[in-house]
Amino acid sequence: MAKKTVADVDVKGKRVIMRVDFNVPLSDGTITDDRRLVQALPTIKSVIDRGGRLILMSHLGRPKAGPEPKFSLKPVAEHLSKLLGKPVKMAPDCIGPEVEKLAAELQDGDVLVLENVRFHKAEEKNDPQFAGQLAKLGDVYVNDAFGTAHREHASTFGAPQQMQGKPRVIGFLIQKELKFLGDAVTNPQRPFVAILGGAKVSDKIQVIESLLGKADTVLIGGAMAYTFFLAQGKTTGASLVEKEQVELAKQLIEKAGGKLRLPVDTVVAASIDSTQTSMVEGDIPADKAGFDIGPKTRELFKSEIAKAKTVVWNGPMGVFEKPQFAEGTNAIAQAVVDATQKNGAITVIGGGDSAAAIEEAGLSEKVSHVSTGGGASLEFLENGHFSTIDILD
Repeated sequence: MAKKTVADVDVKGKRVIMRVDFNVPLSDGTITDDRRLVQALPTIKSVIDRGGRLILMSHLGRPKAGPEPKFSLKPVAEHLSKLLGKPVKMAPDCIGPEVEKLAAELQDGDVLVLENVRFHKAEEKNDPQFAGQLAKLGDVYVNDAFGTAHREHASTFGAPQQMQGKPRVIGFLIQKELKFLGDAVTNPQRPFVAILGGAKVSDKIQVIESLLGKADTVLIGGAMAYTFFLAQGKTTGASLVEKEQVELAKQLIEKAGGKLRLPVDTVVAASIDSTQTSMVEGDIPADKAGFDIGPKTRELFKSEIAKAKTVVWNGPMGVFEKPQFAEGTNAIAQAVVDATQKNGAITVIGGGDSAAAIEEAGLSEKVSHVSTGGGASLEFLENGHFSTIDILD
């Protein structure tokens, strides 16, 4: 997927409208985790250091009915100003005459943050008129928001469509995502091991199907393993299962032809808050539920990961937020790190909970790539492309 990046465009004196993912956690108007801002800095600096006039647009949260002060990007603009060591202007809205005036007055190297695009319902509807108002703010369009690249919204799809004839490129963050996720999906070094966890099979059916066609081995953990247990005729006790997906799980097991590896033992407890845990192999008793993969499964999965040259991991192996059920996820995190460091494997963590787990274990710097988009990385693993990126130069 050869795409031009912002580095291929002469931005001097031009207004560069860039879609970023500044959907950061806030507490009382203060950013509690600024990773998404920091990750966007290389692309931002590339534009302003070369004399571009930068206009940043993003969403924040899920405002229900128009503007809500708690979802304003004002704290983000203030924090970005500190990170850049220079003033960052904040617009009162993302469209309209006042915003157009602010954009027109920008000087080389200036930065303007537009207010939350989701303050307008038209954003998520990809309304052409709204998209047109965003499009006319810029001479160059840049998408560097991988976390929302799977959604055809006005700021990610409609606006660049209406900027035909003007440069429309990707930023360095998306470039990195496409390199790692794209290579894993289309041209993996083998053996290619995919690890899928999390709660629901229904969220990942298409991904499992897609990866069974591409990977050499697919390891399944998390609560979704229990739906596969039911499909094998095992009892699952009080574990989280999706009965309506059992038939599909059966078909996947048949289709996999030995590629699919399921847990051989399970950490069980009476409830999610119970610290009284025990280990079972096979059937889970009626008064217990499964919350993590057991020690034998950890060893089995580790031996598969140790052989791999490409690893993609999406979804935890258990309820890793609780220490008594975190060992499986931590063991997999360490195995992925070992594959990277000792075996030279390309290792990609697919955003969301698995990214949080590897961050928590302090290991995120020791893998090849941690994706910035949970849902986006899943969708990319399934389809191998996004329409929002297909339309760019």
